[in-house]
Amino acid sequence: MTLQAEVETHDDFAQEWEAWHQTHEKKRADPHGFLAVTGLFWLTDEPTRVPGLPGLWSTGVDGPVVELGPGEALRFGETPISGTHRFGPIAERDGITVGFDEGVIEIAKRGGRDILRPRRADFPFLRSYDGTSVFTADPKWRIPARFVRFIVPRAIEVGAAVDSLAHVYDSPGYVEFEVDGETFRLLAFPGHAAGSLFVLFTDATSGVTTYKANRTVTIEVSDESDETVIDFNRAVNLPCAYTDFATCPLPPAENHLRIEVAAGEKTPTARVEGVFSDAGIVPAASPTI
Repeated sequence: MTLQAEVETHDDFAQEWEAWHQTHEKKRADPHGFLAVTGLFWLTDEPTRVPGLPGLWSTGVDGPVVELGPGEALRFGETPISGTHRFGPIAERDGITVGFDEGVIEIAKRGGRDILRPRRADFPFLRSYDGTSVFTADPKWRIPARFVRFIVPRAIEVGAAVDSLAHVYDSPGYVEFEVDGETFRLLAFPGHAAGSLFVLFTDATSGVTTYKANRTVTIEVSDESDETVIDFNRAVNLPCAYTDFATCPLPPAENHLRIEVAAGEKTPTARVEGVFSDAGIVPAASPTI
C-alpha cells in the first residue's frame, strides 16, 4: 500500500469513527435518556407515594400497580391513565415508559426487583452535559477476532452497580483476539440487536484514565462465520459511569484484561451521586464535578 493510500485509509477510518461517536453522544444526551434520570425507587407490596410523581405505587405477583387520585393522571403512549392501573408482570431487563406532566417514568425489572426511574428533560445534570473525553481513534485497536461458540449457552451471574442486585446472562461463547502476540479471551453476552454481542470488561486503564467499574464494546457476528472484529475505539461507558441511578452489570472475572486498552471513552468528568435508603436512591445536593 502506498503512503497516500495509507493516509486515505486512516482518514476514512477517522471519519467513520467520528460519525459513530457523534451519533452515540446524541443518543446519550436524549431528553429522556439516562442522563435525565432523577432517582431510582424500589417497588414493594405496600402502596407508596414516590416524591415528585403522581399516584401510589406498589407491586406484587401481578406486576406494578399505580393508584391515581383525583386530578392525577399518566399517559401510556397516547392513552390517558386514571384511577387504578395494573401494568402486568415485567420481564427481567425489560420495562415500559409512561408520561407525566414533568417527564416520563421508566417502570422496569432489574435483578428481580420492580423499579421506577423518573426522567426529566430539565434535570440539571443532563442540561450541563458537554460530552465525554475519548482516546484518539487508532486503527491498531480495531482488532481481528474469532467468536468461539459454546455447545450450549452458559448462565453467567455478574454483579451490578447497585450492591443489592445481580444479573444473569446466557453467554453464547467468548471472543478471542491477539494484542502484541498475546492471546486474550472475553466472555460475550447477547446484544440488543440481532447478530450482535456485547462484552463487559476492565483493563489496566480502569480507575486511572477510564471508568473503574466497567466499559462495554459491541461486536457484530454472523451464523456463517466465526471471524469478526473487536473495535476498542468504540468501547463506551455504561450509565453507571454517570449516575448512581443505574443498575449496570459488572464484568465477569474472566473479562479483566491485564493490558492497557488506551482506546474508547475515558472517565466522565461529572457524575450524579445518590443518597441511598430503603425506598431507593435520590440525588445528593449536586452532581460531583
